[in-house]
Amino acid sequence: MKRKIDVSVSLDPVSGFQNPIDYAKSLQGYADFLHCDVMDGKFVEKTTFDHEFVKTLNSQTLLPLDVHLMCDEPFDNIDKYISAGANIITVHYEAFKDKGKLINVFKKIREGKALAGLSFKPKTKVQEIKSFLFYVDLVLVMSVEPGMSGQNFMPESIEKVKQLNDLRDGDNLAFKIEVDGGIDDKNAHLICEMGADILVSGSYIYKSVSREKAIKKLKNSLKLQKK
Repeated sequence: MKRKIDVSVSLDPVSGFQNPIDYAKSLQGYADFLHCDVMDGKFVEKTTFDHEFVKTLNSQTLLPLDVHLMCDEPFDNIDKYISAGANIITVHYEAFKDKGKLINVFKKIREGKALAGLSFKPKTKVQEIKSFLFYVDLVLVMSVEPGMSGQNFMPESIEKVKQLNDLRDGDNLAFKIEVDGGIDDKNAHLICEMGADILVSGSYIYKSVSREKAIKKLKNSLKLQKK
């Protein structure tokens, strides 16, 4: 079966309030998801928009919302993002002191009819999150340190994608593998070849002369020649 690569366009490089909304509207028909990085100033230093902005996005665009919570202990806020219209809600493994709470988070997200995602930082090993793979719909591999747009892709992330893909195949699981950070047309081929299903891209698309063509290149990553 032919694999489909989806592109989730990050709004992180866009400044202001109205600008991201206008940018999001311009991506309709090209992107598969809008990637909304929500930062609380605690889990990472940066602070960005919240559920109210996600709600505004949902009311003004047609694209599914891929909400990435870079927040400490976000359990109590899950309902707000479900009500705001999030289609995917991803939480961080490192954001919970009690890892057992993660199961309840995934359950809550799924009960809200959204897809449950788990992300982990570059220093966290795949082995650490292995036991949670049975409870999620998506695993987000951070290929940069979370919290700042425009960083260079960490090549060691490719091995994590491969490990996750092997675990998925070995246990006959159905979670999607998403990769976020420093992705462009130079590294996308190998990332997808190792098993990634969704590519998050911010600066590469935002700075492209033709954003439509940039998105199409990423979506066709498996056809691109290695460079």
